[in-house]
Amino acid sequence: MLFEQKLTTFAKYLKSIMEITGKIIAVLPERGGTSKTGNEWKMQEYVIETHEQYPKKVCFNVFGADKIAQFNIQAGDELTVSFDINAREYNGRWYNDIRAWRVERGTAPAEAPANIPAIDAPKAKMEDFSNDNNPDDLPF
Repeated sequence: MLFEQKLTTFAKYLKSIMEITGKIIAVLPERGGTSKTGNEWKMQEYVIETHEQYPKKVCFNVFGADKIAQFNIQAGDELTVSFDINAREYNGRWYNDIRAWRVERGTAPAEAPANIPAIDAPKAKMEDFSNDNNPDDLPF
């Protein structure tokens, strides 16, 4: 039972880190084709750059014409992208696939959205203990 709890906790942790926030710096050409079963498919790749001190660039893809249209990602967009990572083997080499499943527009999560008003908290009143004779005596 303990192992299952740890596994569940780890899965939640991975889910929380499988997103990236930044600016779209490249929109690559849409690709498409026909699968072995005869179904049409479309995929488009994008490059997002983070706003960290040392920015990272990540190329991710959106699979399916409906998702491409729904997300409507354009160069210059500020986005938070949730994604899954999967690897596949081709001719003895392994390739990673970073596939977006949710796209949220706007600023980084740490910043407050523009449509939410700022709340002015009442300022705490600080007591003056400068007249105490013992500087090592704590007021609590």
